[in-house]
Amino acid sequence: MDNYLNKRKIVNDPIYGFVSIPYKIIFDLIEHPYFQRLRRIKQLGLTNLVYPGALHTRFHHAIGAMHLMGEAIEEIRAKGHDISDDEAKAVTIAILLHDIGHGPFSHSLEHSIVSNISHEEISELFMDKLNEEFNGELTLAIKIFQNKYSKKFLHQLVSSQLDVDRLDYLQRDSFYTGVSEGVISADRIIKMLNVVNNQLVIEAKGIYSIEKFIIARRLMYWQVYLHKTVLCAENLLVNILKRAKELAQKNIELFCTPPLKVFFYHQYREEDFSNNPSLLQNFALLDDHDIMTSIKVWVTHKDKVLSMLCDRLLNRKLLKVELQNQVFKESKIEDIKKDVKERYKLNDKEVNYLVFTGNVVNEAYKADKIHINILFKDGTIADVAKASDQLNTDVLSKTVRKYYLCYPKQ
Repeated sequence: MDNYLNKRKIVNDPIYGFVSIPYKIIFDLIEHPYFQRLRRIKQLGLTNLVYPGALHTRFHHAIGAMHLMGEAIEEIRAKGHDISDDEAKAVTIAILLHDIGHGPFSHSLEHSIVSNISHEEISELFMDKLNEEFNGELTLAIKIFQNKYSKKFLHQLVSSQLDVDRLDYLQRDSFYTGVSEGVISADRIIKMLNVVNNQLVIEAKGIYSIEKFIIARRLMYWQVYLHKTVLCAENLLVNILKRAKELAQKNIELFCTPPLKVFFYHQYREEDFSNNPSLLQNFALLDDHDIMTSIKVWVTHKDKVLSMLCDRLLNRKLLKVELQNQVFKESKIEDIKKDVKERYKLNDKEVNYLVFTGNVVNEAYKADKIHINILFKDGTIADVAKASDQLNTDVLSKTVRKYYLCYPKQ
């Protein structure tokens, strides 16, 4: 561990209490403007329109995940597995920066500002840039993040079906929303961590904690992440940006904060970030405030559709939402569109901003992906879906798809 008494810091976290910052480079990365930006990006997008307390940020989550990573490293080392100081530092950096590429409102606007590039890919771009600034100190962290390092269990701690990312966000999101179904035994799960054949496993004593973890994740998706009112609000936000971009492409005057204007008046893709380094710098200036400031101004824009959408989101005059297990009948959608067109004097294209349908998927556990493996006392290993005597395998791994329809209330 680095000796940096002058920078020895602790953070008071509402979930874990006092969290120590373990390495000098971690402190320096936290202080960097790229990471400080995460203070201005809400963890749960517009979920606060349903759960008013859900105002925590990506910054909170990254610090919490960093703390849990330290606990996991300590536990795995205590069980006789070798993790060098360089590896411990690298995997801690990897989890600290795993969400650094998130744009405004987190997942809500994943592809609305830049097309065909995920937040994970933007995170890698930020890591590469930081690696240049820190003279190659992030090289090993990037290898672990990309799953290109020989000790695969280190990557699994960062990204898998049982990683410290999920252990933190379930607890944190449950705490801030007040949804108790998301409460999990993260301490217990970490105490049960082990490594066999370079893969993370859970000792059999922890199987009930894993069952609760999977159930909690499924319930949190329906109650929080895929709550129908949240879906409606987030789709409204996506449509606002879609309409604003449409106007911008027609060279219609539109207020934008300077970094937002860069992305509104051009259609950038992933390859453009490699060819134009200034794009990443502009993205690094974007946060929730750019979007909300623009929306507040657009409420009075002369474009009726944009103005109407912004007013609805800003003042929480949200659309009516229907959620069901089957695809909505086309005849029903067309009848609603006809009514809304007449009511608001909209054309065939404009009505699609106010009447829209889509679907959401809840996959609590993907049995065909990296498994959560249970280690028994006799040394045998089994997937949790097969090892559990409480959970039905089909139910556990079943993909549930629901369809939603949004439209203005009468």
